[in-house]
Amino acid sequence: MPRSLKAREARLAFYMLLPTFLIVVLIVIFPVIADFWISFKDIKLGDLRPPRAAVVERVEARPRAPGDPLVVAYRVENRSKNPIQAVRFSDALPPGVRPVSVPPGCQVTGDRLFCRLGALPPGTRRVLRLRLEATAAYFQAGRPNPRRTRPQAVTRAANPLLSKPFTLANFPKVFHDPEFWPMLWVTLAYTIFGTGLSILLGLFAAQLLVVRFAGRNLLRGVFLFPYVAPVIAVAFVWVFLLDPFAGTVNALLLKYGLAHNPIPFLSQRVWPVHLLGLELRIPLALTMVILFEGWRYFPFAFLFILARMQAMPAELFEAARVDGAGVWATFRFVTLPQLLGILATLFLLRFIWTFNKFDDIFLLTGGAAGTETITIKVYDYAFARADLGLGAALAVVLFFILALFLTVYFRYAPKGEV
Repeated sequence: MPRSLKAREARLAFYMLLPTFLIVVLIVIFPVIADFWISFKDIKLGDLRPPRAAVVERVEARPRAPGDPLVVAYRVENRSKNPIQAVRFSDALPPGVRPVSVPPGCQVTGDRLFCRLGALPPGTRRVLRLRLEATAAYFQAGRPNPRRTRPQAVTRAANPLLSKPFTLANFPKVFHDPEFWPMLWVTLAYTIFGTGLSILLGLFAAQLLVVRFAGRNLLRGVFLFPYVAPVIAVAFVWVFLLDPFAGTVNALLLKYGLAHNPIPFLSQRVWPVHLLGLELRIPLALTMVILFEGWRYFPFAFLFILARMQAMPAELFEAARVDGAGVWATFRFVTLPQLLGILATLFLLRFIWTFNKFDDIFLLTGGAAGTETITIKVYDYAFARADLGLGAALAVVLFFILALFLTVYFRYAPKGEV
C-alpha cells in the first residue's frame, strides 16, 4: 500500500508538471531546434514566402464582326527560386464567344476557362493561347474586353524549410568572414566588462544603502530607475546626451574647456588620449556602450546583493569590530566571502544575458564604430542580407560559445558557490 500511494503521488506530480514541461519545450527547446535546422539549409528570407505563379493575360486579336477570332494569351511564370508542384488557374470569358482552340491542360466549362499545368520549375515561363470565335451576342454585349476579369491562380509548393537539402556551407561562410574574429573579441569585451561593471556598481550601491538613514527607501527606488525604464527611452536619452552637436555632455565639456572640439562618443571607433607621454587608443564607442550596459543593469545586481547583505548575521560584524577590523578589513574578510555565492550567480546570469544582448547596442550605435557583436551580426545576416541560413548558423556558433563558457564555469567554479 505505501508503494502504491508513492507511485500515485509520483504520477500525479508528473501530470502536474507536464504543462510546464510542454511550455518549456514550445518556448525554449523548439526555437533552438528550429535554429539548428535552418542553419543547415540554404534558406533566404524570400524563401519563407510561398511561391506563387504569376498569370498575365494579353489580348492578341480582337474581332470586328461576328465569326472573327478572339485570341487571348496567358503567360504563366514562376518568378521565385523554388519549384511549384502544381499550378492551376481559372478565368471568366466574355459573353457571346465560343471556344475554337483550347490549349493543352485547359478546358472551357460554361463561361469559364480552367487550366491545370502541373509542376513549374523556378524561372519557368509558359504561354497558353486560347482561340475563341465571336458571335452576334458578343457585339450586342458591347464587345467586352476579356481582361475585365483577372485570372485566379492557385499553386501548391513544398515548404523550403523541409524540402531543401541539408548543407554545411553556411558554417564556412561564418568563419571565413573577415569580420568574425574581431566581432567575437568585441562581443567578449562588451560582455566581460559590461557584466563586471554592472556587478561592481551594484555592489557599491548595496554598500551605500544597506545602512539605515533618512530617505533610504526613496533612494532605493531611484536606483531601480535604469532597470525598469523602457530601453528605447533610456537609449535615446543617452544618444541625445552624447550627441556631438546638440548633446549636453559635449556642451559641458566645451564650456569648461575640457575639450576643444565636440567628441562623437557613439560614432567614433578609436579616440587617441595622451597620458604621461604615451598615446592610448581608447575604443570610444565600445566604451560608451559598456558604460551604458553597466549603468542600465546594475540595479539587478544591486537587488540581489542587498538582499544577501541584509541576511548576513550581525554577530559577524560585531565580532569584527571587537577584533579591531576597519571598514576595508571588514569588507574583505567578512562581507566579501559571504557574497561570493551571489556574485558568482550574478556573473553567470549577466554574462549569458549580455552575451545575447541585441537591443542596447542596436539602439545606441546600430553596431557601427567597432561595436558590432555576434547578435548584431545575426540580425545583419538574416534580415539586412536576407540570408536566414547564414544568420541561423551564426546563432548556432553563439550557442556553442555560451555552452563552452558554461562548461568551463561549472567545471572550475568553487564548489557550493553555484
